Amino acid sequence: MEMKKYKLSEICKNITDGEQGTVVDSPNGEYFLLSNKNISDGKIIINSLADRRIDKQTFDKINKRTRLEKDDVLISTVGTLGKLCIVESNFNYTVQRSVGIIKPNQEKLISKYLKYLLMSNTYQNLLNNTSKGAVQKCIFIDDLKNLEVSLPSLEIQQKIATVLSSLEDKIALNRRINAKLEQMAKHLYDHWFVQFDFPNAEGKPYKASGGKMVYNETLKREIPEGWEVKKISDLLECDISGDWGEEEIKGKHKYKVNCIRGCDMVDMTNLPVRYILESNSKKLLKKDDFVIEISGGSPTQSTGRIVQITDEIIKRFNGKVICSNFCHGIRINDKDYVSYFLQMWNMFYVNNIFFNYEGKTSGLKNFQFDTFVSESWYFPPKELVRKYHEVVSEFRKQIDKNESETQKLISLRDKLLPLLMNGQVNIM
Repeated sequence: MEMKKYKLSEICKNITDGEQGTVVDSPNGEYFLLSNKNISDGKIIINSLADRRIDKQTFDKINKRTRLEKDDVLISTVGTLGKLCIVESNFNYTVQRSVGIIKPNQEKLISKYLKYLLMSNTYQNLLNNTSKGAVQKCIFIDDLKNLEVSLPSLEIQQKIATVLSSLEDKIALNRRINAKLEQMAKHLYDHWFVQFDFPNAEGKPYKASGGKMVYNETLKREIPEGWEVKKISDLLECDISGDWGEEEIKGKHKYKVNCIRGCDMVDMTNLPVRYILESNSKKLLKKDDFVIEISGGSPTQSTGRIVQITDEIIKRFNGKVICSNFCHGIRINDKDYVSYFLQMWNMFYVNNIFFNYEGKTSGLKNFQFDTFVSESWYFPPKELVRKYHEVVSEFRKQIDKNESETQKLISLRDKLLPLLMNGQVNIM
């Protein structure tokens, strides 16, 4: 495969970065001002509750310089370097200076090909090696412009991009299906345990069919007759406090594990390796344990996020997964309540229920977990929770199956990437 070398600036219409000046937020603005943190797994991820909003006037002012448009390639240039995505149509955002904007000349360079090229280990290493900064590494725009890339013909670029895109499309489909399954579990929980329209003895919705509701003095609200009210802590078998360990073997810290940090809550595919005391191996997480983030920002932004430990996570890391001291690991004392607890917690998180327990440690807001679990809440009869778990556990099995397939596809993509880019595999 014939390849030609170019400086990136020679085959792009423009290479710049996002807004560098002070920007006034607009709480009700219809546009978002995003950072490198919003680039995740090849996509732009927007949190409509937490991310910065700006009005149209501010958006237009920033875009006058950046000229962000469809098919531009975005790259994180501060913090975690080299994360990439492509601007899709109908976007409602612009970016801050921690994101570089590469505008390929489509007559010489296909956007998707550039994205995959820069994703390859060769170019990820180049980007990291050219980064500068004593405290925080950065990729400077001038260095990005001078980056040398080797390109095949447009026809070959398109063929390579098509092969890799087909894998990414399947990965994206699996994740959309999983998101839908998660949403179905949430809706069922809401219908049964928030609206109280679970099926009664005749199979009819309980509250809507006149089921008896009783006022509970502790909760200051009505709940179905016969439901228990107890502390959330009564549902917990034990908690598994965090252990951050060491980056390398040091003294007695030589037991190798993978560690969940708060930022890993949105991506459990690449947990950092740490070394802990062997005596702390009792803190290893098991299937159906939960990890809750307790340190980060405000509750609506980061603290309080939860992840359930699945078979897939256990297998991926050979059963040696632990949570850091930025998180709190817990184990439910009754497996029938696992699904109920997960949706209950998500309901608390989304609706900001009870999330007023913030301490402050070294400038970070911390969620006070122990105070939270001392609160009281209602708990349905065991037989109803078991019915819910039976339905939702089937969702979970499909989610795990899809996630397992997704990891295999990611592995295949990552193996194909350098072979295709180096011309070791020909595409007919």
